[in-house]
Amino acid sequence: MAQCLRGRAAAAAAGVPPAPWRRAASASYHHTIQAVPRETSGPRAAARERRHGRVPAVLLALAGAAPGNGIAHRKLLTADRRQVVEMLKQSPYFLSTPVRLQVRAGERSNAVVHSGTVLPIKVHKDETTGNILNLVMVQADEGTMLKVNLPVEFKGEAACPGLKKVRPMTAKPQKQQSLIVPGKLYRGFLQKIRTSLAYLCPAEHIPPKIEVDLTNLDVGDRILMHDIPVHSSLKLLSKNETMPVCKILASKPVDSETMQDLKS
Repeated sequence: MAQCLRGRAAAAAAGVPPAPWRRAASASYHHTIQAVPRETSGPRAAARERRHGRVPAVLLALAGAAPGNGIAHRKLLTADRRQVVEMLKQSPYFLSTPVRLQVRAGERSNAVVHSGTVLPIKVHKDETTGNILNLVMVQADEGTMLKVNLPVEFKGEAACPGLKKVRPMTAKPQKQQSLIVPGKLYRGFLQKIRTSLAYLCPAEHIPPKIEVDLTNLDVGDRILMHDIPVHSSLKLLSKNETMPVCKILASKPVDSETMQDLKS
């Protein structure tokens, strides 16, 4: 019985090589988003792209390099869903890492009609399935100032003196909201107040994350927003830069099994 081959199966049967953006992963695969122009917009057109394994994407270009400039124009694109999914798996900082963009004339064309550096700023996902619905990027040419929400990563927890201490509490510490039971054993607890911070960054100096070092913190210590060292070209976007990012507090009682592990 004859079979009707469609899409990739038909192309493979005919000996047609796969589209450039769907070939085997190379060293640059995870650093360059491959896309093609998209002529139509709207829910139906977007749904059709998703059915064919593609992600509707938009590239925004700002009116100028200075902060506060509006959007000059939008370019409708289509990206390969498998590649975007793989890039998200490879980098937990996808939305704060500039990447290269190559736009080819068509799905099976090798002609590059646009290339440059972009910053992914939004990945819309279906709340039920988790499938990617849309990708939004902004042109990130050198010198362009971009507002970026940078994830905060805490390091040095294992060496933090305040988190290693285990001691009985005889009184409730000042400003401590958790219930303290006299005589029970407590250890330091890291209260993470902010998990991201907004900065105005030159495109060429966008860090993938902000690191907060806990190595020398003791119980009662805190790190404020303006305490975090960053590149001199970055500007913190906060009305109150003295707000804490984290604190070392007293925590829940240490159970007997954990105490035995600490003593051994």
